[in-house]
Amino acid sequence: MPPTATDPLALTVHSGPAPVLPRSGTSARTGGRFTALLVLLACAAPVIVSYFTYYVWRPSARNNYADLIQPTRGMPADLGLRRLDGTPVASASLAGQWLLVVVAGGDCDRRCEDHLYEQRQLREMTGRERDRVDRVWLVTDDAPLREPIAQAMTVGDAPATVLRAPRASLERWLQPAPGHALEDHLYLVDPMGEWMMRAPASLEPKRFYKDLDRLLRASAFWDRPGREAAAP
Repeated sequence: MPPTATDPLALTVHSGPAPVLPRSGTSARTGGRFTALLVLLACAAPVIVSYFTYYVWRPSARNNYADLIQPTRGMPADLGLRRLDGTPVASASLAGQWLLVVVAGGDCDRRCEDHLYEQRQLREMTGRERDRVDRVWLVTDDAPLREPIAQAMTVGDAPATVLRAPRASLERWLQPAPGHALEDHLYLVDPMGEWMMRAPASLEPKRFYKDLDRLLRASAFWDRPGREAAAP
């Protein structure tokens, strides 16, 4: 009797799949390192792209109204910052926000008043991004603040930060343009504590705002309002 289709002897036997040999230890380690590198690059990409945008990818210097500081200068840990009551303040406490910095003595002459007004004006011009920007006045002496000036620093949705700092310490970090004094400029510090831009002595707020706006847009990948959220 011929075998039927259901007869086990009539079934065709095919060869099984070739065994998969485990990768060698060296290959496995190499693959793991490559995967870890890809993950690291994916996490760092937003910061890398944003910094490339405003530090490198610029056809010419004429795109900037203000002076771009290259290389940037990190905020020293030993600035000697103090509150008005004399309490020491760590420099690191200012990191995590964009800082518009004014440098002047406590008596605050007309130049100082103009800078403080422009500082507040620039922050308001950033609109919905203003919570990413803090106003900072670094007072270079022990002179008491005039009452009208002290009150003006509290105007707005976020009071300005007013701290005393030895002039000599600030001169080791910030630098005026040739022929100018430290008090002649408004300085921009990024959320990582890096001084990276200096406004001209004769400031035109609308032109400087364009530089600031470009920086805020370029850093939107990783910077958020508030110091805790801004760390990359």
